[in-house]
Amino acid sequence: MRAKYGGRKSLGVRRQHTRKGGGSNIRKILQQLETARLVETTKGKGRTLTKEGRRVLDRIAVEVKEEIEKNLPELKKYP
Repeated sequence: MRAKYGGRKSLGVRRQHTRKGGGSNIRKILQQLETARLVETTKGKGRTLTKEGRRVLDRIAVEVKEEIEKNLPELKKYP
């Protein structure tokens, strides 16, 4: 996740190079999700979503889709 949420580092005159993002904030977010029982640590796989975590994400996705369809009715044809 650090590589995914990293960015570019300006080196002045030289070309920019990608850098890893901070690990502390990612680790603390994942710990909070574990405390809320939305993510669990699985041996050999790392962290995975729990049943409740999947339910929350699905509920949010439906709400976002409905809100977008209100603003852009032409998107209703997509499932």
